[in-house]
Amino acid sequence: MFLPFMNGFNVILAGTIYKALSKIIAFVRDQHPSIFKVFLFIAAVSIIVYIFPREGKFKYEFQKGKPWAHVDLFAPFDFPIYKSDQDIIEEKAYVKSIQLPYFFHNENIAKSAIDQLAENGEQEVNRIIGENKIENIDEGRAVYLLKRAQEILAEIYEKGILELHESIDGKGDEFKLFILENNTAIERSLGEFYTIQTAFDALKNQCNDLEENEADLILSLLQDRIKRDIKYDQETNDFTLEQELNKISPTEGLIQRGQRIVSTGEVLHEEEYRIVNSLKIEYEAQMGNASQQWLILLGQIILVALMVLSLALFLYTYRKEIIRSDMRIVFLLTYIVLFVLGAKSSINIENINLYLVPFCMLPLIIRTFFDIRVALFTYLVTILIIGFIAPNPYEFIIIEMIAGILTLFAVPHLRRRSQLFVSALIIFLVYSAVYLSIGLIQDGSFTETNWRFLGWFLGSALLTLFTYPLIYIFEKIFGFVSDVTLMELSDTNNKLLRKLNLKAPGTFQHSLQVSNLAEEAIRSIGGNPLLVRTGALYHDIGKMSNPNYFIENQNSDYNPHGELEPQESAAIIIDHVISGIELARRNNLPDIIIDFIRTHHGTTRTEYFYRIYKEQRPEMSKEEASTFQYPGPIPYSKETAVLMMADSVEAASRSMKNYDGESIEYLINGIIDNQIKEGQFERSNITFSDITQIKKMFKKRLMSIYHVRLEYPE
Repeated sequence: MFLPFMNGFNVILAGTIYKALSKIIAFVRDQHPSIFKVFLFIAAVSIIVYIFPREGKFKYEFQKGKPWAHVDLFAPFDFPIYKSDQDIIEEKAYVKSIQLPYFFHNENIAKSAIDQLAENGEQEVNRIIGENKIENIDEGRAVYLLKRAQEILAEIYEKGILELHESIDGKGDEFKLFILENNTAIERSLGEFYTIQTAFDALKNQCNDLEENEADLILSLLQDRIKRDIKYDQETNDFTLEQELNKISPTEGLIQRGQRIVSTGEVLHEEEYRIVNSLKIEYEAQMGNASQQWLILLGQIILVALMVLSLALFLYTYRKEIIRSDMRIVFLLTYIVLFVLGAKSSINIENINLYLVPFCMLPLIIRTFFDIRVALFTYLVTILIIGFIAPNPYEFIIIEMIAGILTLFAVPHLRRRSQLFVSALIIFLVYSAVYLSIGLIQDGSFTETNWRFLGWFLGSALLTLFTYPLIYIFEKIFGFVSDVTLMELSDTNNKLLRKLNLKAPGTFQHSLQVSNLAEEAIRSIGGNPLLVRTGALYHDIGKMSNPNYFIENQNSDYNPHGELEPQESAAIIIDHVISGIELARRNNLPDIIIDFIRTHHGTTRTEYFYRIYKEQRPEMSKEEASTFQYPGPIPYSKETAVLMMADSVEAASRSMKNYDGESIEYLINGIIDNQIKEGQFERSNITFSDITQIKKMFKKRLMSIYHVRLEYPE
């Protein structure tokens, strides 16, 4: 009985597990785009937390020369008082100044010189006498002079010849130094030794009692044998100096537990600041045990996750088009991580200040590819994250927030290189003004101002000039299109636009008019005028394949459509969209521009040929009717929707017989209302209020183009 029961239980359990796994697999399959986006945000949080230092943060913020703005501070434990950096530097300088130099006595040099003179001296004396034709020196006198030279050389080396070095330069004869002989350091005075110069002087003095030719003989014999045998010992000097420097204590004095350190409102002068900073150092050092490390890590995860979550919720609520794009999310998160990494690196590198990092580059580049709100919100989130690891968080956040916001609004569109120099100047001035203002608020004077910070601000502003090449790099990596690229593409001297003008001049003029209409319309409702203008210039490039089949390019009464069936004519007209997409891709146009080509007719019909065919075949099928329909898709944004309206209205306006305000308004309303009826704008974030404004703008522009005068009441 038990065995069958267990077998049945196993079957039920296996079935339950199988169903659960099937549901999980189905959920992952159906929701994998959303799951991947969540993974991207989790990965960003993980990387940022990994970059963060694993140490506790002292909960009080303070600055030297500023009042203590917190409650009275008492020592929570015993801790030493750390010396200031300047004190350490001065002590090290003093140790270096009193450090006696070490020289090594190489006895082999003297021995070798004396031995060689003993072995080869007689031959060399004869050689010198012969070469210089010295007379009056017989063989006995030559032997005497050789012996005299040996005695002089031995006497000079007995005293020693010292190598000149900067450590003894300008020192008096009483200056002490150490001579290493047989691994023993012997303290001697500088005046006890010869230098090369004084050795030769001594040599000449020893020869004063000789004839001139005899003195010259000894000088010639010894000049190449007088060498420095006491040389500066770099290795020993470095070793002993390091030992002495290591003896310098980083602390002086002790604060006992419970002792009052500073009171509320008390100004942190040099001594008070050193004590509070010493407490900070010890406090953060003692936060290093395993349990505290995990708690610190948990706190960092929660903090960073909440900040990144705020960015995700902002994008999900107000910028769904960004959330739908994995590449855009990767770009924003990567950019945040890079600046957090740059900030952490600058903090860790000695003699580099955090303010050297060009944080204002972040909103400038993001604004180039997205709108100003995305740039501002991303920038603020990044600054808040970095503020947690910044040395003076409050001052850092205030300075960077104001500088970033003013830079962003001062240069809303980065289209010219000159704007970068303007932005760099603004960044430097704002940085400096905010920093000095904070100093005035806290001190009431400039006496405590660290003027070196202005140099860091200038460096950060100059690094912002690299924004331009970075924009190009990010365009290539992430497939974005900047205003700079759009300006290059919208230049009518562009190769592709020149080709359009040559092959289909009527289409080119139509595209120019459409671009003007669309640009004014999008500007009136809020959008990207440069984007819609560029898209309008390229939207009909597919007509270059068969330019004569489009009425704007026909220069005579001959119409090639008269020889074709309606379906054939419709196919040629519709094909200009497909041909345009292929041509754009061959010429490496960005996808965002190709979207204008793809959507400018949406899923509308070639109405003229459709009606002709319908008159011929009143009972046409749905399949036959679909041959007259553009493939789509329908517009997905304000810019693509506006282009569809402008294209249709401008093309239709060319066939009007009478141009007056009423007929133009009737034409515009009829075309746009019909597009609304067909659902062409269902995917674009455009409102009826926007459409009303667009209609007014179109009417105004067309009346100006066709020189329609306003009718005044009688």
